[in-house]
Amino acid sequence: MLNILLLDTQTSRNLLPLTYSRPVGDLRIGILTIAEKWHKWLGSYPSFVTSEHLSQKFTQITAPDNLLIDGSLLPEASIVEAISTLPINTILTVNGIFMAARFDATSLSVYLDGKENFNKKDYGLNYQSISSIADIIRFQGSQITSDFELLTKNRISAKLSESNRVIGSAEKIFLEPGAKAECAIFNTEAGPVYIGNDSEIMEGSIIRGPFGMGEHSIVKMAAKIYPNVSLGPHCKLGGEAGNSILYGYSNKGHDGYLGDSYIGEWCNLGADTNTSNLKNNYAEVKLWNYSTGRFVLTGLQFCGLIMGDHSKSGINTMFNTGTVVGMSCNIFGDGYPRNFIPSFSWGGASGLSSFAIEKAIEASNAMMARRGLSLTEIDKNIFQYVWGADKEWRK
Repeated sequence: MLNILLLDTQTSRNLLPLTYSRPVGDLRIGILTIAEKWHKWLGSYPSFVTSEHLSQKFTQITAPDNLLIDGSLLPEASIVEAISTLPINTILTVNGIFMAARFDATSLSVYLDGKENFNKKDYGLNYQSISSIADIIRFQGSQITSDFELLTKNRISAKLSESNRVIGSAEKIFLEPGAKAECAIFNTEAGPVYIGNDSEIMEGSIIRGPFGMGEHSIVKMAAKIYPNVSLGPHCKLGGEAGNSILYGYSNKGHDGYLGDSYIGEWCNLGADTNTSNLKNNYAEVKLWNYSTGRFVLTGLQFCGLIMGDHSKSGINTMFNTGTVVGMSCNIFGDGYPRNFIPSFSWGGASGLSSFAIEKAIEASNAMMARRGLSLTEIDKNIFQYVWGADKEWRK
């Protein structure tokens, strides 16, 4: 079996703050992470070629026969076929852009030092990759649908309770073992619904596909879920949401609107937290970009909140259109906070101060303890790195 490595490229910096704490290939888009998608397609789980501060947590494994793949590339049939049939010591490009390479060395340095001598194959294929946060928002719906096919092909769903109402085809609803749904309304006319192991849809919820939720997640009572929402494992979602991702172990448990947003891991949105996803003048949304150090146009008219791992909002927090919140922030208070909040910030519209790293680690451990988990020393080292990396923006 081929050994797979997912490579972080310069794209990684365009995806900050989401990639402060994980490689691009570990980002969730649709139901699965990119690495999980490649695992489903090719049969072996990838390791990662990533930045130094992440390399202890996301390790790199080489073998006698390796496929090195751009970690931002989203797999689909034609590109998977081209990559999986690459000859040894060959680089695949699409219109001159690197997609993958196959090499037969147990050290990546052998490839890096000798790639100029590799054969080149260029294919005129259509492909999707994530070059910006806007791409995640843009491709979310189609990725839920394609992940649904990957996860359910040739499988039989657990039985859906007759207390539910289905509009559209019930065959587009798939329940994993232990999944529960009672007295909910599902509409599959625009896309499928996937409910993971031991997850629950509580009474009175209304869900329009495409929708997916990971294991041990909960949709709270009377939630209103519009298309293109996905939850990772161990998430809670209540209120109203559309075209958004909760990575995993994150909660939006109460009323409030979440639209066209990406919420990282171990985040919590307090009761009645609301996101604006459309400017009053209907203009194209700008997002903070770490590479350029300024706000850049996204090509999106709808874009809400981008929140890095371990960040929180207090009750009644309001986020303006196209707000980027870094890692391990605590946002609260009246009014709209600024549209870019650097990592380890504490405060809100009335002003921000630095969140002491010791206190930030303490807060994260307190949240994780509720699930019987805690930060490892490797996790704490990542915290230290990000605290320093965003220091220049905390002014």
